[in-house]
Amino acid sequence: MTHNEVSAKVIGAAIEVHKELGPGLLESIYETCMVHLLREMGLRVETQVQVPIVFRGIKLGKPLRLDVLVEDMVIVELKAVGVVHDVEASKLLSYLRLSDRRLGLIINFHEHRLKDGIRRVVNRLEE
Repeated sequence: MTHNEVSAKVIGAAIEVHKELGPGLLESIYETCMVHLLREMGLRVETQVQVPIVFRGIKLGKPLRLDVLVEDMVIVELKAVGVVHDVEASKLLSYLRLSDRRLGLIINFHEHRLKDGIRRVVNRLEE
């Protein structure tokens, strides 16, 4: 499965969850529903995945924690906030770089139209 196929399935699942639940709930509720639906779709899903911070070859500090990792390739950061600030995209890009992954999605369930709350972040890996 490609990155785009996985992201399309994640977005489709998010739309289904949003249609059924609507905005205004806690992030943890959306995460639980998303994970359930993605697993029902047959996708491999991990939650609260720890990624070590490696600086100059040494693991330092507390590891990062990814909300959801789908098919070991797409990082999904779920939000339930009024506004997603640009720093969230920068943070996700750092997560992608530190975990050596290419694609991430920020999904904010507090939008009235979910498509307005979806942001795609791409790490341009050196090939």
